[in-house]
Amino acid sequence: MKIIVDRAKCTGLGICESLAPDAFEVNDDGELVLKTETVPPGTLSDVEEAIAGCPTEALRLER
Repeated sequence: MKIIVDRAKCTGLGICESLAPDAFEVNDDGELVLKTETVPPGTLSDVEEAIAGCPTEALRLER
């Protein structure tokens, strides 16, 4: 599955990074960086939790 970020909605709060650090990182400029474009093996539940926890609804999965 592919991780999609709506850059217009993302504010770089870092909730996704705290819930799924293998997939997300907020850089020093406060911008979200995807560590990978696809869900890393064994992290689907963490990535789904990060997507559900995004307050700006900037994240989604594409199958």
